[in-house]
Amino acid sequence: MNVSEVNKFTDGSGLRTLRGEMRMNELMRKHTSWRVGGEAARFYRPADLNDLSDFLQNLPEDEPVYVVGLGSNLLVRDGGLKGSILALHARLNDLQLVEQNKLDGLIYVGAGVACAKVARFTALHDLAGAEFLAGIPGTIGGALAMNAGCYGTETWEIAERVRVIDRMGQLHERHRNDYEISYRQVTVKPASARFHHEEWFVGGWFRLKRGNHVTSIQKIKALLLARVSSQPLNLPNAGSVFRNPPSDYAARLIESCDLKGFTVGGAMVSPKHANFIVNTGGAIAADIETIIGIIKDTVKNKTGVALVQEVRIIGAARRYS
Repeated sequence: MNVSEVNKFTDGSGLRTLRGEMRMNELMRKHTSWRVGGEAARFYRPADLNDLSDFLQNLPEDEPVYVVGLGSNLLVRDGGLKGSILALHARLNDLQLVEQNKLDGLIYVGAGVACAKVARFTALHDLAGAEFLAGIPGTIGGALAMNAGCYGTETWEIAERVRVIDRMGQLHERHRNDYEISYRQVTVKPASARFHHEEWFVGGWFRLKRGNHVTSIQKIKALLLARVSSQPLNLPNAGSVFRNPPSDYAARLIESCDLKGFTVGGAMVSPKHANFIVNTGGAIAADIETIIGIIKDTVKNKTGVALVQEVRIIGAARRYS
């Protein structure tokens, strides 16, 4: 039975009271930008950082954990998933100006804050360099995890240090030098791997140059206009599906293989932007995953380029009798 709100969680040794919101057998299509996905065994919205820590401390050691923000860049298979989804959007929502001087400023942003909100906040505080975040359809936690970027700027170019939480519910601060950072990829350096192998971003400090709010707002408006004109924002999608290969564009390669408009079930390669797969209505996760596989195979066979997907795919495929 789907329980919309309960405040207790069985951790294997007893019943623990939580301050957040727990939903059992929650349909993930309600929480992903593609509007597809099966059930998550447990879906938890922590009340705050302390509550998140309590939750993690009392999980069984073998419990799978998945962290999501706005559900973009994520495909949950139709068979759903075992374990716990931690939904951080609008929960870890600290957004504050820490310091500011004549040259620059430092802000702290919780992992659950939408990237677009950060762009507006920094612009209004006369800080420049975060305008690109207005074009990222996710939260800061996800942007840090994948070094999200657009229009020539990436998240870790402005990140100074981060706060993470590990599987045991312990908080740590990490400097950008603790990570190997590349295009759409962030991994812990071997020399810095002196902590639990599983940990998640819960916030970050970002250093930005002083600017002018009028100029920044103009840049944001221009970026959003370009996004609306080039991307299929009228249909459910998860943003760019594939990384751009070196010195080329995934969209160009996909279009060169005549895959624009290609459909499987209710999913379609967008005629507007070939690196977007849209849900035209009634798509299931299997439709989207099938298209992803067909794009990979076709582009590889026709161009020799092996596309690497940006979207994360989790869960189990649905079994049909």
